[in-house]
Formats: sequence, structure tokens, C-alpha cells
Amino acid sequence: MAKRHHTIIVIPHAHAKLRKWRVTNLQIGLLTAAFLLLTFAVAFFTWSHFSTKVNPVEIARLKTENDRLRRTNQTFESSVKRLQQQLTDYEERTRQLAIVAGVDSLGSGSAEAGIGGGTPVDEVEPRDLPALESRAGVLAGTLNAVEAKLAERVRWISSTPAIAPVRGILTSGFGYRSDPLTHGRGVHQGVDIAAAPGQPVRASADGIVVEAGEVTGLGQAVYVAHGFGVTTRYGHMSRVDVRPGQRVKRGDVVGRVGNTGRSTGYHLHYEVRVDGDPVNPLAYMLDDAAAGAS
Repeated sequence: MAKRHHTIIVIPHAHAKLRKWRVTNLQIGLLTAAFLLLTFAVAFFTWSHFSTKVNPVEIARLKTENDRLRRTNQTFESSVKRLQQQLTDYEERTRQLAIVAGVDSLGSGSAEAGIGGGTPVDEVEPRDLPALESRAGVLAGTLNAVEAKLAERVRWISSTPAIAPVRGILTSGFGYRSDPLTHGRGVHQGVDIAAAPGQPVRASADGIVVEAGEVTGLGQAVYVAHGFGVTTRYGHMSRVDVRPGQRVKRGDVVGRVGNTGRSTGYHLHYEVRVDGDPVNPLAYMLDDAAAGAS
């Protein structure tokens, strides 16, 4: 049987030379056996690969790692949501402070940079971090502007006369009056407050002493510049307790009630000037002008 053979003839095309091979039954058997063996080997290794048991320890480790990553992700998302809520709260508080401070505009002018905007808390995702960082940057810039404006407002408030410089009796008001010495008609550029000799005279606002000493007509006097175009004058004192260039705070003693200069009795002459023009000091006695001059 091994002696028997088969002939394989190949005809490439009509005018080509015929090609033929002689194949014995033994060769055909060996080729078939090799094919079957290769097929069996492939099937065996495939089955072996997919049926191999996974190490239980490795499975437990992977499960633990997966749980840890899940918790980390949940913590991260919670942190982002909490940051979103805090930013929203801070933006609203900043907006309210900006109104008080008088800041006209907030943010950079873009829709996304507006105060109080942003993504709802329930929709925040890790990819929203750049937007949150942008909002935080805008908020920081806005807070700087509000802080500067508030600081200016605080300086303005501190520099605005707001208290009666001495407690006593109002003996002469602001404006036209009969001159106490000549009895002719004149303009009184401040108010006169009668008080006991030596009573402390206090600065009505924060400022810098620009003059302290003898002044024609006012006797022993002190001039204080408060900034923002506001100055105050304290005259007819018996003693000056400050010097030029000295900084004073509202309520600091600048001198004592006296009867120096062009005066008919113990009292304080008090002036408030805005941009050099005298204004009624009673409008700047917010601690109760009646009590301050009673």
C-alpha cells in the first residue's frame, strides 16, 4: 500500500507547461497526522489557558484595591462638590461686600467669571476642576478689589469728624451772628461750646496735626488734617497737648478748654472745613450733638 502513489497535475493557464507531483499514500498520511496533531495542540493550549484557576489571593488583592480606588474617587467627588458649594457661598458674600464697598464691577467681564455663577453642585465632576480653579482666581481678584475699597472706606470713615470735641453748652452757632466783641454783624465759621476750664478737647477724627500753638484770633489752637479734603480747627484753648506732624486718633486729647485769643469767656471754638470751605460742625457730631453741647 505504501508503494501506491497519486499524481497531482497543475495547469497554470492554456499555454503554460503542465506541472505534476507524485505523492505517495505514506506522505499523505504523514501530512494528515501532522495537521491533526497541530490542531489538537492548539485546542489543548486554548482550553488550558481559559480553564486555569485564578489565584484566590490575587483576586482578594484586586478586590481590595478596587474598593480603595472607589472610596478615593467618592472622596474626591465629595471634595469637589464641597469646594463648589464653598465657592458659591464666598462669591455671594463677596458680592454683598462689594455692594457695601462700592465696587462698581466684578470679575473679568465674561459670563463664566461672573459672581454667583458656576455649575450646580450635583453636576460637578472631576473634569470641572479647571473651571473651579478659574472661578477661584476670579474670586481672589475680586476680593483684592473689595479689600482695597473697604480699606479706603474705613480710612474715610475714620477720617470723617463724627464726635463732639468737648461736652458743654452750645453758645454760638454756625453762620451769621452778632460779633461778641464789636456787636456788629459777622460770619461765624464754626461753633462755640462753653465748658469748664481745663476740660479735655478731643480730636473728632483720625488725622495729622498741621498746626499747634498760638494763632491770631484763636489763641492757643490746633489744626488737624484728616485727608479727603477735611480739616478741623480747635481754638481758644488754655493749653495745646500735641505738636505739628503728630498723628492723632478720634478721641485723642489735643488740648484743654481755655479763654485765649479773641474770646470773652471759657469755651472751645470748633470748625470743620471741607476743601477749605467752612461747614456746619453740628452735622458732624454723630454722638448726639445736643448731648455734646449741653
